[in-house]
Amino acid sequence: MKKIRNILPYLLLVLFIYSCNDGIDPLTEVAPGPDATAPDVMIKYPVEGTKIKVNEPVVPITIEFEVTDDIEVADIQVLMDGTEIAMMSDFLDYRRVLAEVAFDNVTTGVHELKVTATDLDGKSTTSTVNFEKEPPYIPLFPDLGEQFYMAFDGDYTELITVTKATKIGTPGFSGEGVASPNAYAGAIASQLTFPVEKMNLGSEITGMFWYKVNASPDRAGILVIGDNADDRNQGFRLFREGSGTEQRIKLNVGTGLGESWNDGGVIDVTAGDWVNVAFTISDTKSVIYFNGIEQNSGSLSAPIDWTGVSVLDIASGGETFSYWGHANDLSYIDELRFFDKALSQEEIQNVLGVTNPYEPADGETLYMTFDDNFSNKVGGTVADQVGSIGFANESKKGSNAFAGATDSYLTYPIDGLFGEAFSVAFWYKVNADPDRAGIIVVGNDTPENRMQGFRIFREGDGSEQRIKSNIGIGTSEVWNDGDVIDVTAGEWVHIAITVSTTKSKIYFNGVEKRASDMASPIDWTGCNNMSIGSGMPTFGYWNHLSDSSYIDELKVFNKTLTSEEIQDLM
Repeated sequence: MKKIRNILPYLLLVLFIYSCNDGIDPLTEVAPGPDATAPDVMIKYPVEGTKIKVNEPVVPITIEFEVTDDIEVADIQVLMDGTEIAMMSDFLDYRRVLAEVAFDNVTTGVHELKVTATDLDGKSTTSTVNFEKEPPYIPLFPDLGEQFYMAFDGDYTELITVTKATKIGTPGFSGEGVASPNAYAGAIASQLTFPVEKMNLGSEITGMFWYKVNASPDRAGILVIGDNADDRNQGFRLFREGSGTEQRIKLNVGTGLGESWNDGGVIDVTAGDWVNVAFTISDTKSVIYFNGIEQNSGSLSAPIDWTGVSVLDIASGGETFSYWGHANDLSYIDELRFFDKALSQEEIQNVLGVTNPYEPADGETLYMTFDDNFSNKVGGTVADQVGSIGFANESKKGSNAFAGATDSYLTYPIDGLFGEAFSVAFWYKVNADPDRAGIIVVGNDTPENRMQGFRIFREGDGSEQRIKSNIGIGTSEVWNDGDVIDVTAGEWVHIAITVSTTKSKIYFNGVEKRASDMASPIDWTGCNNMSIGSGMPTFGYWNHLSDSSYIDELKVFNKTLTSEEIQDLM
């Protein structure tokens, strides 16, 4: 019994030592062993491609990184643009280092951050990221009242007031966009909110953004400024409703004692395209535009009422309009702007032309969509009108097409459009009355002279119309009798004419119909303008006057297109 009493204190001591050791960091208990691998370095901020968006010319940042090693980290060096800003060698945890380094001199421009970690055995690893401190954003459209701009370039900052939106839930970035690869990407139970006290809300407003719709769920709020969920008499609600194939963008505006509805237009979900959506609210009406083209309007009995509003909800109906299923939007949103006036259609198209200029294909010198305008998207020059040219209210692509009229046509300067080789392509829906007409013509001012320029025209009757071309080669001319369009079919036909130094060809729907030999290259002497929709003023004889047909998607190239390229145009 005495022996047991003597042993008991020793057992208690062993248990005490064990219980103390049980709480010690296990890293201190692992035998060192061989040093097998170099350190691992992960820079957490800034990450590759970070864009710092503030208006100050010089800003501080806090660099965050993590270093791990299988045995022991000896030292860590931090370089900014090749200059050492920190050297670290004393660590609480010598196998896993979580560190922050303050740097207070980030200037405007692109910067390179390097973090190099070295272990006791001399093995080192360097991690590098490039980031940018952007210059202060200067509104591109001060004359139009631009007062809000979110680029969504991996960030949720409004760049004019440099105010970060509040993130609710887990919204993200899309990995694609219109102006950058990081548009806003909606998520379930997620959205952004922005204080309207930072916005200049008056009796007029325009909202504008690029939108790639996700039709699941089948309805959602997009942009909402409301007072409460009891009525819709204040602010506005831009939202969508529809199905997996079509989504209609709608707008509701509160006018104080009532509300105004605008049923907007439909986006084809299956196309998977980015669509520019704009809406304007004036004292008397609201208008919704897709890609700069008006879709629908709604009348306002009184100006918009902002009483009691406090928050802009982005990608959700928010607390004031989540009913009827208008909750969070999982779509992509890019380049969100607000203006403190109701922009005209021309002003909206101007914003699009500046922020998203058309990128022509190889050799493309002219592209006219005829979507309610006669401008060349390659450069923006507008054609001159003679007479009363109109629009077709139907098209092969877009919202409209050129509609010819008696004694009417367009003229456009040819400087830079053509060369010895060129191509002209367009969609065409023929009107056989009159029975012949000029379509696209470039000539000089010598009466009844076909030795210069070219003429694309038609001749026939009410059931058949033959598309022909005539090319001037200086001392003579080259004819190509093309082929016949079935007038009674009432169909759009894609027509292309290609001219090289040796051949002229006519294609229908990407299929070559006829070729003619060219003894010499085309002669452009004295040619200044192209006529669209008429033979006038250089080929009005033989009754090749105004064409009452429809023309859409007119393109000119300063090279000879192949049949494959023409098929791609279709």
